[in-house]
Amino acid sequence: MARRAGAPEVNAGSMADIAFLLLIFFLVTTTIETDAGLDRMLPPIEPPDTDVVIKQKNIFQVNINKNGQLLADEELIDLKDLRTKAMDFLDNGGDGTCSYCKGRKNAESSDNPSKAIISLKNDRETKYGTYITVQNELVGAYNDLRNRESQRLFGRDFTDMEAEYLNPETSSSLKDELKEKVKSIQDLFPQKLSEAETSTSN
Repeated sequence: MARRAGAPEVNAGSMADIAFLLLIFFLVTTTIETDAGLDRMLPPIEPPDTDVVIKQKNIFQVNINKNGQLLADEELIDLKDLRTKAMDFLDNGGDGTCSYCKGRKNAESSDNPSKAIISLKNDRETKYGTYITVQNELVGAYNDLRNRESQRLFGRDFTDMEAEYLNPETSSSLKDELKEKVKSIQDLFPQKLSEAETSTSN
């Protein structure tokens, strides 16, 4: 009986094709996560023509320490109370020129929403999650007040109108209509959120 010469050879000619097809498959089906940035408008590069004098009472100061504690206008508060305090400050209407403000009209607080500034300052050791949460609450204060006025004037939330205006699928004619409405609400409560230089703990 004749002995077999050896194990049969495996035809590896198509292995390169199979590997290439697998590579294409994984390239097409794999999703790459991207970090979402913060939606913030940077201040203009050009300096103002005249020096602007800002009264201290028109600045709402928010400080976050390294332990995540909040100090709002030199008062220690909980995060859940921050939005309400910011809204009270923005909606105060202390000088009586704001016809749509529903605040206390406290003469020692902000004069008008157009003059009100929120200043946010954090410690270098502040946790990033805490910092983002505080920012969201402050932006939420603006959005809540804008939604209130948008409901009064146009019968719908400002945030919905803005989202529709920014949607690339919205028709140009509708965008033109929404642009005027969005701007009019933004002018009532302009978002003046200033971030002071980060401090270092001792």
